[in-house]
Amino acid sequence: MTSGESVPSPALPDETRFSGLPSVPGKIIAVHLSYESRAAQRGRRPGAPSYFFKPASSVAATGSVVERPGGTELLAFEGEIALVIGAPARRVSREDAWSHVAWVTAANDWGLYDLRGNDKGSNVRNKGRDGYTPLGPRLIDGRQVDPAALRLRTWHNGKLVQDDTTAGLIFPLAQIVADLSQHLTLETGDVILTGTPAGASVAVPGDVVEVEVDAPAAGLSTGRLETRVADGPDTFDQALGSLPSVDDRQREEAWGSREAAGLGPVEPDNAGLSPELRAKLMEAPVAGLSGILRKRGLDNVSIDGVHSLRPGTKMVGTAKTLRFVPNREDLFRSHGGGYNAQKRVFDSVAPGEVIVIEARGERGSGTLGDVLALRAKAREAAGIVTDGGVRDSAAVAEIGVPVFGQGGHPAVLGRKHVPWESDIAVACGGATVLPGDIIVGDDDGVIVIPAAMAEEVVDAALAQEAEDAWVAEQVVAGHPVDGLFPMNAEWRARYEEARAHVDG
Repeated sequence: MTSGESVPSPALPDETRFSGLPSVPGKIIAVHLSYESRAAQRGRRPGAPSYFFKPASSVAATGSVVERPGGTELLAFEGEIALVIGAPARRVSREDAWSHVAWVTAANDWGLYDLRGNDKGSNVRNKGRDGYTPLGPRLIDGRQVDPAALRLRTWHNGKLVQDDTTAGLIFPLAQIVADLSQHLTLETGDVILTGTPAGASVAVPGDVVEVEVDAPAAGLSTGRLETRVADGPDTFDQALGSLPSVDDRQREEAWGSREAAGLGPVEPDNAGLSPELRAKLMEAPVAGLSGILRKRGLDNVSIDGVHSLRPGTKMVGTAKTLRFVPNREDLFRSHGGGYNAQKRVFDSVAPGEVIVIEARGERGSGTLGDVLALRAKAREAAGIVTDGGVRDSAAVAEIGVPVFGQGGHPAVLGRKHVPWESDIAVACGGATVLPGDIIVGDDDGVIVIPAAMAEEVVDAALAQEAEDAWVAEQVVAGHPVDGLFPMNAEWRARYEEARAHVDG
């Protein structure tokens, strides 16, 4: 390979669909969520990378046609940077990981969101279909590029819709390679799809989508990977498996936003949680909100003992409450079956609401499972908080609706609880929660904010975050914390001067 040039990938005889690769890949591994811009769109930021597999049968070359099956509507493109492994990697360090990457190329990680619900994160059906992984058209020598300075661009019918760089990754490329290698051997020819930034959306028959990866500083490019969308036949057989289905949450995630999906903004809820206030609460950390509430005399607002089933999840919404009482056999016979209080709550939760369940801290049975979590997601609930257990916890974690609880438990509700009443004051994790209270959760826990105080509390918390970030910069620069944290008059004057300079 001539220095400073990218070259066409070697074609395999009678295997033109693999012409964008040096060989048929043994494995194709894709990252679920890896760009800051995409995480901001989805409202959740993972604490660690997670992955799924795609089959080699899904590989296609540039100029290929991707089919949208009859009876479906949400075929979505995702421009991505693909890494091709050049030397086997097993338990390699982050520092050594990039040396195992031989080539970089462009990819389009197509997915059919109509089939996404029942995949529960595996993406087998919605992303594993034939032709759903175009790669190419050229390979860039990994030795000639800085993995932190690659650029990804996607054009939809000639319009630039994705434009980001690897500087915007949550997890650097070398970290992804090293992390995967501690779990399995990456073999020569394996492909890693490294996630998509904001701008991925839906394409329809007749559309053309192009993806290009380049290294501007090195003057290298993969060229444009072109895929055309066409109608396909309806080949789904109900007798064999689940059929395509969509809801507004899938439409929003496929299109990239509610507005793009033609759904319009979510209306403010009864507590007055406007989109603007919700956005500020999404930005503010629970720890910061807790500190501000304590300064205002509220110290018993933490729902203790609960944690997210999916680390990195942020939850904001208004409370819709549900109360369980201790199980008594005669009461369970009268209140536990049929269309009970639990089912009524999950059927009536409104968009933007968080279901808060009082289970008395009893984790000896589940208080919800995957079916009810799916219902909450379909209703566009903002989340679920329970101070009891969660059945089907791994499946619930993959459904997508934020769930905070005491952990998993296999037993059904009637082992410990009777679903009793809803939309009343409850005690969850030692905190009193009223219907309409604002609930905010992240990896530090879950907090309750009285609705009337929310605006002033979140504004103060965000101001404190800015101040704390400035203090952290001074500590990194070598200043001792004495007098700086908390700030004395001298440091306070310096901070105000710095803030005035930025504001000016």
